[in-house]
Amino acid sequence: MAKLVNRLLLERLNLLQSFILLCMLTLLAVLAMITLEFAWAEILRKRFGEPDWLLPSLVAAVLLTVAAGIVAMAVLFYRWKLKRPLTILMQASKKISANDLGFSISYDSRDEMGELIAVFENMRSQLEINLKSLWRSVEERKQLNAIFVHDLRTPLSVLKGYAEFLATYVPQKKLSEEKILDLIHTMNLHIVRLENYAEAMSSIQKLEDTPVHRDPVDIIPFTALLNDSAKQIASQFGINFTSSIDNADCEISLDANVVMQVFENLVANAARYATSQVNARFIIRKASMDIAVTDDGPGFSNEALNNTWNNLQLPQSQLRAAGEPRGKHQWRAVFGLPESSYF
Repeated sequence: MAKLVNRLLLERLNLLQSFILLCMLTLLAVLAMITLEFAWAEILRKRFGEPDWLLPSLVAAVLLTVAAGIVAMAVLFYRWKLKRPLTILMQASKKISANDLGFSISYDSRDEMGELIAVFENMRSQLEINLKSLWRSVEERKQLNAIFVHDLRTPLSVLKGYAEFLATYVPQKKLSEEKILDLIHTMNLHIVRLENYAEAMSSIQKLEDTPVHRDPVDIIPFTALLNDSAKQIASQFGINFTSSIDNADCEISLDANVVMQVFENLVANAARYATSQVNARFIIRKASMDIAVTDDGPGFSNEALNNTWNNLQLPQSQLRAAGEPRGKHQWRAVFGLPESSYF
């Protein structure tokens, strides 16, 4: 018990107090040794008289005792107060230099070295947090760039389809002026959409930050635009596309760009796995729009479904949309937010 109490008392001493304590103990020890040396010198004087070597020997012994006391005090102070914390700091510095931040350091003393190690640990912890945050930001930016490239392919392929259509039939004069103007208008809508999408993607750091702006939309023209895009996508795979709509006379508020982005991903995935047919059903409710995309393909195996479920953690009804490697990130971002945040 006494040893534990003494240890706790010593741990509470700061460096200056510890140094003063060691100085006092060393001084007492040196004085005790010098006293013994004088006593031995007196004994030698009485035995041999006063030889010439006695005084120089006594002075040398005293000096050696003082020097030994100073060295012993320095060694004890280093081993007691400096060796362990310096070793901890050196090892931690080497790990940080090797880009290893997965560790923690602690020192149970309450002196300045203990405070220094606590500050060093806080710095290491904050550095680890900042590095992880930076790494996540870099990865999210890479992922965002990959998604951006992926999501540009579908609208660009739609525009390419319209351009090829015009290039084929305009020289043959098989299109009316009204049809040509309608196609140009549709292409212009896609171009504006791409401009808005590029501007939005350039101002965000992760997909979840994609801005959503809901505006009133007339269902008939909007679903017609969706159908045109879907037909262009399906035709590239040699697949037929059909659609149906319920409650078409309603008007709702939604973000047309987000809806088209998700819808085109659904159709592209369905067309890739379909045998000959892709179907879309638009269900318009009082304040929402439901879109169901189906195909006549063989579907996924149980193993593929389980893997998709584990990766996305989405309801089973939404697994079909995860066939596209880049599309799965989009779906995680979209469906990871409350329903009221979208469409």
